[in-house]
Amino acid sequence: MLIDQALPSLGAWTQALQDEDIPVLTQTIEKLDELRENEDDVDAHLLAPIIQKDPLMTLKVMQWASMRRPAKVVTEVESVTGALVMMGMGPFFRTMSGMTSVQARLKDHPEALRGLVRVLRRSFRASRFALSFAVHRMDAHPELVHMAALLHDFAESLLWIKAPALMHRIALMQQADPQLRTAAAQHEVLNISAPELEQALARRWRLPLGLIRITDDAHADSPSARTVMLALRLARHSALGWDNAAIPTDVHDAAELLNLAPDAAMRLVQDIDHF
Repeated sequence: MLIDQALPSLGAWTQALQDEDIPVLTQTIEKLDELRENEDDVDAHLLAPIIQKDPLMTLKVMQWASMRRPAKVVTEVESVTGALVMMGMGPFFRTMSGMTSVQARLKDHPEALRGLVRVLRRSFRASRFALSFAVHRMDAHPELVHMAALLHDFAESLLWIKAPALMHRIALMQQADPQLRTAAAQHEVLNISAPELEQALARRWRLPLGLIRITDDAHADSPSARTVMLALRLARHSALGWDNAAIPTDVHDAAELLNLAPDAAMRLVQDIDHF
């Protein structure tokens, strides 16, 4: 059931979304159906890149693995590959059969589907920037940085799926007033912000603590968190091309983070995007 009236609190939104089945992209379902036919030849290293092309599928796998991690297993699963190894191929294909696609879920809400696709595309591009930056910086946990960028905006995606009319209203408000901050618009329409909901759901689903810390905008002071935030800014500002007025500042910050000259940083981010 869709939500067409704002819920009163963060707790109410968390309760409403915590048990929701997460739909994924149609192309993800089709690719997994192909691989299911040759399940014995599939391993975690083959599956992980396919899953990580879809932020919603990545969230679905990490949620499933985190919620079902045995109490005796102290080490958290911090990568899709690790989650798949823990699950095993047979249980993975059985658990992930009969999935719903976002295209089917939002077939009567084309404006919401367009909004969702924008978020997913931005998240995927941000994850590519973040991974490349993390590797360049020789970050100790590049896979975690990659996943943090990929999943950073998952609450916004879930809201487009569960509350399409409310999210469309927010989009119209921001079109009418480009200076309106996203968090302010979300609080006005939803009584919460998407980052607040994301942190609440991440904790409810027992997602890795490292992931929760890196994606917490209120504590974006570590090099890994700064990498993720910069990657997200670049992906947002360059969504329609590289002539956005905010990009020079983003590139300057990338140059400082990566210890590069500004021209070299610009070439790097464009090379990442076109790879």
